Amino acid sequence: MIHLKSLKEIETMKVPSRIVAEVLAELREHCRAGASTMDLDRIAEERTIKRKARPAFKGYRGFPASLCTSVNDQVVHGIPSSRKVLKDGDVIGIDFGAIYNGYYGDAAMTVPIGKISAEVQKLLHVTEQCLYLGIEQCRAGNYLTDVSFAIEVHARANGYGIVREFCGHGIGRALHEDPPVLNYVQNGKGPKLKPGLVLAIEPMINMGRDDVRVLPDGWTVVTLDGKPSAHFEHTVAITQNGPEILTRL
Repeated sequence: MIHLKSLKEIETMKVPSRIVAEVLAELREHCRAGASTMDLDRIAEERTIKRKARPAFKGYRGFPASLCTSVNDQVVHGIPSSRKVLKDGDVIGIDFGAIYNGYYGDAAMTVPIGKISAEVQKLLHVTEQCLYLGIEQCRAGNYLTDVSFAIEVHARANGYGIVREFCGHGIGRALHEDPPVLNYVQNGKGPKLKPGLVLAIEPMINMGRDDVRVLPDGWTVVTLDGKPSAHFEHTVAITQNGPEILTRL
């Protein structure tokens, strides 16, 4: 069931969403060669608690950390580890959520470590473009598949694979609410977009094939062909005046 939010609820959601945006901005400054993914996780948790909020992912369905840290061919849900040390040429997807006053915010970014190849830089650029093209379609009167179509067309035009097993989602009092937000068109138009709908839009785009698999840890998703993947996400409210990105500073 889709839950439309009141203007008051959307105002409330701006607090955890801003916390997510601020923490991600701080994490970007710590994404450097020599840092471990566990270092980043500790920073995220400390900064969130300092802001009187809670990390949304820790303990969610048994997830053991505050951040999802996905390096290179890891698509999403990578578990932070003191043994996973970043090095020049890596890219790291950082997915983070916070809960405050009963409401959630959720966003993600993919960050280059040092100098990366032009090929991988293009993947990051196109994936972020996919996110904003999807957001542009978040207008009352459009359909959910307009969002999916915009993402799919741009990714395919650049020859990239689109992860099909994971997708965006509604968000509010729960981290994952209806409707699922696919990054490709499946069947029909999906629900009509209305003011009060809040979505976490998150293209997950692979340099190679669409196919992915889950590692034995039960969480970490990797590309089947071992090629890099990129992931960007924002929490977006649909308003009478168009999309409002809640997780952008």
